[in-house]
Amino acid sequence: MESLKEARATAKSSVLILLDLSAAFDHGFLLSTLSSMGITEKALAWFESYLTGRSFSVSWLGQSSTVYHLATGVPQGSVLGPLLFAIYTTSLGEISRLHGFSYHCYADDTQLYLSFPPNDHTVSARISNCLSDISKWMKSHHLQLNLSKTELLVIPAKPSMQHNISIQNDFLSLAPSKAVQNLGVVIDEHLTFKDHVASVARSCRFALYNIRKIRPYLIHATQLLVQSPVISRLHYCNALLTGLPAWTVRPLQMVQNAVARLVFNQPKRAHVTPLLTELHWLPLAAHIKFKLLTLAYKVRDGTAPIYLNPLAEAYVSARPLRSSRDRRLAVPTPRSGQSRLFSCIVPQMWNDLPSTTRTAASFSTFKKLLKTLLFREHLLN
Repeated sequence: MESLKEARATAKSSVLILLDLSAAFDHGFLLSTLSSMGITEKALAWFESYLTGRSFSVSWLGQSSTVYHLATGVPQGSVLGPLLFAIYTTSLGEISRLHGFSYHCYADDTQLYLSFPPNDHTVSARISNCLSDISKWMKSHHLQLNLSKTELLVIPAKPSMQHNISIQNDFLSLAPSKAVQNLGVVIDEHLTFKDHVASVARSCRFALYNIRKIRPYLIHATQLLVQSPVISRLHYCNALLTGLPAWTVRPLQMVQNAVARLVFNQPKRAHVTPLLTELHWLPLAAHIKFKLLTLAYKVRDGTAPIYLNPLAEAYVSARPLRSSRDRRLAVPTPRSGQSRLFSCIVPQMWNDLPSTTRTAASFSTFKKLLKTLLFREHLLN
């Protein structure tokens, strides 16, 4: 998402293609891939033992079907499943790069994205050629592109700009969507996230409606019950809302306020700050800031995903100073249109923290200090 925001900030348009791969992967191909990556001898034998020798049958009304031996896939819900699938599809990234696309994978969900000058008229052909090669790769690896879940999103450099991009070839017909859903996040063509906020607020209100009907029977269990269907939904991927106008994310804050009132069985007009204080819940804007700064700490600590490292680089002074020990981040020169970039917002937030918080010896200590700081800033002032 940072790449898409950065492209727009530099007056470039982008395309985002969401691929969904179906069918189970072949054990022979997987073992061959593992061997080519240097996993051999006992380690390879362990994987082979884990994958092979499995079978299944169907039982119905006391009768069982013939036993079938499995030569593909891994047990449903297994811990190793996503990792093995990522290894199996490693060479898919090479095809994407050959056509100039960047990519991200999460299990069987693959995102391809490409940024380009608005006057580039070769984009449709590049997308078609890339998807054609991907289709050939999948056939050779016993996979299949799930056409019903493959989507295309065109993000113009400016809201007023239009791109005539559509894909028509022998195996796929793909037209741009106004918004697409990826891993539970709704991404619209202008990156406003209005559709995502509306979707989250709607699902949370529905859950609250059902919980409210049984609220008289819950007594002290309400706070526990709202965590999974409501609070976790509000917090999921909310760092993507960084830099948006307050009115855009206000529906989510209103949902959190409604949850707090429901927990304490208070009327709709009840003042919510004392309730959030009692629950020790950070308001939505503060929680987003908390999540961003914890990511920054992990980047500085070397425990964050490596692709985040360029977004939060350590500040290096031209000459030795006492402040060099304060673990500051380099703040890039501000440019027009970059106010929503992680690489611009987070370093400034990080540097504004007290030195004792930035230099916390452990991640758990940092989180405690940071939450206390944000709690005082947003609820006790």
